[in-house]
Amino acid sequence: MIHINLLGQARPKAAKEAVPLEAAVQLVFLLAAFVVAAAVLGITYYQEKKSLDATNAEIAALTAEKASLQQVKQDVDRFENEKSVLQQRIDVIETLQKNRTGAQDLLQMVANTVVRVDSLWLTSIERTNNSLKIEGEAGSINSVANFITQLKRSGYFDNVEIQEAQENDLLSGVETFDFKMTAAVNASGGGEQVQAQPAGAAQSAKAPGKGRS
Repeated sequence: MIHINLLGQARPKAAKEAVPLEAAVQLVFLLAAFVVAAAVLGITYYQEKKSLDATNAEIAALTAEKASLQQVKQDVDRFENEKSVLQQRIDVIETLQKNRTGAQDLLQMVANTVVRVDSLWLTSIERTNNSLKIEGEAGSINSVANFITQLKRSGYFDNVEIQEAQENDLLSGVETFDFKMTAAVNASGGGEQVQAQPAGAAQSAKAPGKGRS
């Protein structure tokens, strides 16, 4: 369709509506608020990321330190086990040495007691814990009684008791007596072990010697 201007004048253009000042100010404030919010969020993100990186670095350092401490703990545990084994060996050696010395002291004390008694010799000594069993022969009952007295006076033995004493016929025309007795080793006395002595052990170097005749 063709339009013809019969008036011969230019058609006036439509006037643009002016933007109110208040709306413009609000728009500026809105943009400023957006920029400030974006800046605040950016700064907050940077700070949080920096803090997170520092925390991760600390965690990594602590993890490495933990691994190092675990190795140290394993080394310490190994050293403690080795120390325990060595201490057990030392204790065994010390116990054996103590028992060896104690047995020698005990035999020496019995021997010293025997030599103070006339006509008496021992044939067997056996120890169980702190209980001592003694067997021997004597030329008379008085010798046995004197031996008991000497054991008590030594301070090395407690509860010395005669179990049996009877005459034998080992030597024709000679009066001899077999005897058996028990005694408790004093707690402050000798060692812990004494091996049983065979019959006739009074003649050996380690057994108590024969008494005076």
